[in-house]
Amino acid sequence: MPRKQRQQGFTLIELMIVVAIIGILASVALPAYTLYQNKARFSEAILAIGSNRSAMVVAASAGRVTALTDFDSGTNGIPAAQIAAADTHGIDVIDGVIRVTWRSDGTSLAGVTYTLTAQGFLPPLQWVSGGTCITNGYC
Repeated sequence: MPRKQRQQGFTLIELMIVVAIIGILASVALPAYTLYQNKARFSEAILAIGSNRSAMVVAASAGRVTALTDFDSGTNGIPAAQIAAADTHGIDVIDGVIRVTWRSDGTSLAGVTYTLTAQGFLPPLQWVSGGTCITNGYC
């Protein structure tokens, strides 16, 4: 006479352990993913200062500036200041410091700044990064 075969499967305890492990992994991964996503999004603001930086390099190379205070928005070929709004980042140049402020879009990035400071007015220009993006871990 053939023996009855016992059904194989997972017990409730085993399934609960698997669900708990998945929950723990998700709670660790989600904040890391959010930071990674914000870093990627903030690179848009960092790239937005390219035209201002290039204009400052051209002004220095052409000899149009005699001091760091000559590097201001709207002068010496440097683009005019741009106010932060829902669809644009705020960008301005004051005394050799380029500052970009993330647009006011209601995200955790709103108002976060990145600064690029010229360390002189003679070419080649050297730059120092700063801003609240460093303390927040976005740049």
